[in-house]
Amino acid sequence: MTGSLLFVAIILLAGAIICVSIAKRLGLSSVLGYLIAGVVIGPYMLGIIGEEGQDIMHIAEFGVVIMLFLIGLEIEPKNFWNMRKTILGMGGVQVSVTMLLSYFLFTSFDYEPKVALVLSMAVALSSTAIVLQTIKEKGLMNTTSGAAAFSILLFQDIVVIFMIGSIPLLASSNAAAIPTNNHNGHVNLLDGLPMELQTLAIILSVVFIIVAGRYLIVPMLRKVVNSGVRELLIAAAFLIVFGISFVMEYVGLSPALGAFLGGVVLSNSEFKHELESTLEPFKNLMLGLFFIAVGASVNFIVIANSPLTIAGILIAVIFIKALVLFMVGLLFKLKIDQNLLLTFNLSQVGEFAFVLLSFAFQSSILGQEQLDIMLVVTALTMGITPIIGMVNEHLILPRIGTKESVKRPMDEHTKSEKIILVGFGQFGSTIGRFLKSHDIETTILDHDSNRVDYLRKLGFEVYYGDATRMGLLESAGIAEAKFLICAIDNPAAALQISKQVKEKYPHVELMVRARNRYDAYDFINLGIKNIYRENLETSLTLASDVLTKVGFEKETLKKQVENFIKYDEESIRRLAGEPKGDENYIVKKREEYKQQVASLKEDFKRGKME
Repeated sequence: MTGSLLFVAIILLAGAIICVSIAKRLGLSSVLGYLIAGVVIGPYMLGIIGEEGQDIMHIAEFGVVIMLFLIGLEIEPKNFWNMRKTILGMGGVQVSVTMLLSYFLFTSFDYEPKVALVLSMAVALSSTAIVLQTIKEKGLMNTTSGAAAFSILLFQDIVVIFMIGSIPLLASSNAAAIPTNNHNGHVNLLDGLPMELQTLAIILSVVFIIVAGRYLIVPMLRKVVNSGVRELLIAAAFLIVFGISFVMEYVGLSPALGAFLGGVVLSNSEFKHELESTLEPFKNLMLGLFFIAVGASVNFIVIANSPLTIAGILIAVIFIKALVLFMVGLLFKLKIDQNLLLTFNLSQVGEFAFVLLSFAFQSSILGQEQLDIMLVVTALTMGITPIIGMVNEHLILPRIGTKESVKRPMDEHTKSEKIILVGFGQFGSTIGRFLKSHDIETTILDHDSNRVDYLRKLGFEVYYGDATRMGLLESAGIAEAKFLICAIDNPAAALQISKQVKEKYPHVELMVRARNRYDAYDFINLGIKNIYRENLETSLTLASDVLTKVGFEKETLKKQVENFIKYDEESIRRLAGEPKGDENYIVKKREEYKQQVASLKEDFKRGKME
């Protein structure tokens, strides 16, 4: 009975509902509720589930795979480049100094140098799952500490790839030559190869995934979307995730790492927000199952056998991480309250440590006892973090200060997802091009996969999806958006989108397209003030109104609208004789767009100087 999959599912869900509900009623973090549920129902307390902890850890692995795919999906290379100074600065200092101090800690416990190095790598990592979940629950994403935490976590998620890739170099030649079964009972493809070849194969497998993503995976998704069956897109996404995970596991790496890379591969695709919105309902549940698994993995037998060693390492690890994080905050001039939030939120050891430690064990670097102790320490730090956070929130922060939101100068106009543009046909593309010519970036959504593919070839950042689904808008950032421009040519869909946004996100200012006066009547009755009946001038008027609202001068924009129309008419005449749809036409049209944007920028600079 207890071995039944249905029984395990019932116990997991019941434990989560009961413990998380109690935790939230007491004002505690939901993460703590999940961890307590895992401890209570796990193999080392009530023993309701988890024959020697095996089944619960399989569920944990599945949860981590889905979770890291979604995390990878949120990481865009362009955003990484824009944040490079903060990511490399804060993240680089945090990881390197933490590793240095931890190395001295473990050598003082008489660990071998290579063992101490692996353990210091694990300690340097924090829990992306716990930190991001906590930050979102507390509404800290737009604070200084939230931005700093995200930068550090992003650096850790990248650097762990190199950490895992270095494990074979640390393994002894004898150990590397002995085939080692992984936790699923399969022999790794690279077993028996020299260390250098193992490391090279791991690096090449990462490169292969990146190249395959661009030239195989995304084109395949476009074919799936063109079938018109929406469920196939989700099935294809899971096939990609599990396929990449399987490949990574087969070369000796974690399937979770493969899922993370799969998400990064798709992060720049037009299907990003559609995948996020579809998988979002599963995200929190998967995270919850992961936290339950962590709680259930706390091995009280190991704690009873080595209580002083575990307590000493646990206290030292949290102290070292907190000290380094606090010093990083001071170095980058965070206010004291923001620095404390950063310090206490990231002071645990993260889920990637499970991956790193297990791989080191398979490579015969760590012994069984060393692995067991560090797994317990990792789980305990994750369990203690929410408690430390509560102490900070209720006892320390009230005496220190209040949360400080990130301030951005008005004249930077950086991409902060303030504007969402739905529909990128003739009407919407005019709006998008005019906004882009003034360095106002928008999150663009369109339901026509062929048009999305075409527009991406022209250099626009457009995402595929049905914007009448609130989940898609939420994935695109509607909660943080200031404006939503509805430029689709379907009046019924536009009205549905407007109703949903006005009801759930009344702070978002709606600016909608109407085909005729009868469509306008519906929007007026809905209480929408910004209504634009379609043609070239009105779409430019809408774009000008958006720019006025974000700080541009009206008189300057009036001249810019005239210039835009002039350049657009000239461009149409030049392209009129070109064959439509072939690669040459796309290249010429893209050059026309670039020239138009450059001319408008030059006109804008000249107008400001006059």
